[in-house]
Amino acid sequence: MENAKMFLVKYAEIGTKGKNRYVFEETLCKRIRNKIKSLGEFDVRRDFGRIYVEALSDFDYDTCVEYITKVFGVNGICPVTMSESTDYAEISKAALQHITNAYDEFDFSFKVHCRRTNKSYPMTSVEVEAEVGHDLLMALEDKGLHVNVHNPDVMLEIEIRDKVYVYSKVLPGPGGLPVGTNGKAVSLLSGGIDSPVATYMIAKRGVEMQAVYFNSPPYTSARALEKVEKLGTIVSEYAGPIALHIVNFTELQLAIYDNCPHDELTIIMKRYMFRMAKDIALREGAQCIVTGESIGQVSSQTMQSLGVIDEAVDIPVYRPVIGMDKQEIVEYSQRIGTYETSIEPYEDCCTIFVAKHPVTKPKLDVIKRHEKKLEGIIEPIYQKALDTVEIKVLKIN
Repeated sequence: MENAKMFLVKYAEIGTKGKNRYVFEETLCKRIRNKIKSLGEFDVRRDFGRIYVEALSDFDYDTCVEYITKVFGVNGICPVTMSESTDYAEISKAALQHITNAYDEFDFSFKVHCRRTNKSYPMTSVEVEAEVGHDLLMALEDKGLHVNVHNPDVMLEIEIRDKVYVYSKVLPGPGGLPVGTNGKAVSLLSGGIDSPVATYMIAKRGVEMQAVYFNSPPYTSARALEKVEKLGTIVSEYAGPIALHIVNFTELQLAIYDNCPHDELTIIMKRYMFRMAKDIALREGAQCIVTGESIGQVSSQTMQSLGVIDEAVDIPVYRPVIGMDKQEIVEYSQRIGTYETSIEPYEDCCTIFVAKHPVTKPKLDVIKRHEKKLEGIIEPIYQKALDTVEIKVLKIN
């Protein structure tokens, strides 16, 4: 819509939060403010179960819409035409202005729906609906506008508060809960398809995300790291800034390769990855680890393998895509915009050291026995890797 200076932000799940709803609303307002602050001056406010975004300066409309509709917690936004006056003549004028600005042609059916927070207003909601509908027909019926009260093409919403708000379109957002309302997590982020989707899905539940990438030069290239940074940046469009912890993992992998059975390399390496992720999580005040693992997708993702890997840490490990097949994960990645980057041909650290015939049903006692061969060797290597973690903050705006 051209000339819209205000948006009504719709949310869904936040509305079920009872007495705590204001906390979620305030966090959502904060997220929206941070998202659009580079575009101009805005007033983002709560008002009786509504959130409004009002532009107080010139701004780029399309970019503003794009930014707000990528904030978790936003179910949709409605471009609004506002009237400072609640006088009926001004309501009718605002309704006509809204229709003529929002639509290029008028050959469609409509219905007017009115809400009044002030029940002492001299006209009832039904009266406002009838009068505005009549006025719109008088102005635009010869251009095709017509009424359909049962199944209209356009529902024209009028809210009469201390001011009047008119809207008719809902531009969809991602839904979920605003980031920052449900703790913090550390995601194992690779250059594949699955882990960016998993990161997105947990962030959508209101969780502040950080990420860990295990870098293995010279076995992985700088392009592989750039790919991971790009994926994290795409997810940050929704999740907000993501701190990427880059672990130099090569020496750890070589120590495992030199001292452990090769068919168990992936399992033992993942156990050390989880230990490193746990230590980073505790350092950053995070409560859990997130991975993109799906049951049965590869040898290290059998039920037995996942159980053995999880035993290495004593904090929760969440796998939001665990029950999804590959095609479902691919379709999800396409929706959120990570797929094209994920399929770029740069290897991550795990694929370099995969055995020809990896164990698929590892036994925990056997794995632990073989890990004992690393005692006295791997501890300083591990500590060095933890101490030399590089952190990059990934964000769009």
